[in-house]
Amino acid sequence: MRAFPVQLPSGVRYWTVVDDDLAVVPEADAFLRHVRFGKDHAELTTRTYAGHIALYLRWCIRTGRNWRVAAEELGLFVVWLKFGPKQVTGIDRPASTGLVHPGPGAEPVREPARIQNVLTGVRQFLLHGITAKAVPSSVMAQLYEVADTWDLPEQARGEELTGYRMRPRHRVQVPRKKGERATDGEIVELFLAARNARDRFVVLLLGRAGLRPGGAAGLRREDMHFMPDSTALGCPRKGSHLHTLRRDNPNGAWAKRQPAAAPGRWKPVDHLVVLAYDQYVLERMALPHGPASDFVLVNLFAEPLGAPMTADGIGELLGRLSKRAGLSRRITPRMLRRAAGSNLADAGGGQDEIAALLDHSRLSSSEPYLTPAPDRLRDAVNAVPSPRGLLGGAR
Repeated sequence: MRAFPVQLPSGVRYWTVVDDDLAVVPEADAFLRHVRFGKDHAELTTRTYAGHIALYLRWCIRTGRNWRVAAEELGLFVVWLKFGPKQVTGIDRPASTGLVHPGPGAEPVREPARIQNVLTGVRQFLLHGITAKAVPSSVMAQLYEVADTWDLPEQARGEELTGYRMRPRHRVQVPRKKGERATDGEIVELFLAARNARDRFVVLLLGRAGLRPGGAAGLRREDMHFMPDSTALGCPRKGSHLHTLRRDNPNGAWAKRQPAAAPGRWKPVDHLVVLAYDQYVLERMALPHGPASDFVLVNLFAEPLGAPMTADGIGELLGRLSKRAGLSRRITPRMLRRAAGSNLADAGGGQDEIAALLDHSRLSSSEPYLTPAPDRLRDAVNAVPSPRGLLGGAR
């Protein structure tokens, strides 16, 4: 079992699951097509789900279980994921039985967050199978249990406080931790390590505007409204800004969230992003293949020349820049995005403003991005007034 990309005659892509004979698994394919076209999710979402489902089906086959009713033993699946090395859980057939025998001191091969994500994908797959009557309805009780709502905040209990809710039976404790952000110094080093204007623009686009790599790779030139007044373009927004539209792009780029009441999410940008874009446009238009594509980010010096960059390509670019700059760690697009959110907080931005600028649908989604700079913590402590005035003078 493995995840496999599919491109339809229209050019739209999604991922499915095929067996060892490269035959499509019908139930998995039906679920993934529902995710892609029924729920209008991104191609990358189907790739993630396809990988989760492939792991589950692989476990069932190699341990002699019927995948339709194996949900009751998902706890053993968790053990298989946690301790099974690639030789056991990978695509290639294992040399032995494919079983996992964890012992004292065994080192996990997957992080809890990764295992929890796989369980979520498997549950969604089986729930879709129940709806489509491909999986027995009794499996629902194997996936979920009835739990009290006493530990939920009042706002989450609904208007009718029944006191019960459905909770997954099989869960993994995922340590809550703040996500790592790129420091301002690291962003400067990445900027200086870039050898062309396009790469410098990418660093600022993610590090100051807070774009996701999928949103950045899907930008078109018509989305860049870098002028004081865009009325002539039919846009009422004032000041320099850009729009992130959800489109089916040939490079697989996908804007994560499309507002219901507006044609596209707009995002204000500062003068540094505008200057970097102007320099990039001059560099690009000087090349024979520069003007050909309507995409903003294109391959200028690597094959295929003029083709739009992919979201994965942006991540690989940051990896190369991190290495070239001599940084002690690899800077990822998410670390730059967290830096953008944290810098907004450091500058006094409210959580509602940060959520809007980072395209979060809920305020709570912005919490992992609010990693304050150490200097701000020191300033906060120093700003607390001294109690000496309450004691009638210095002592």
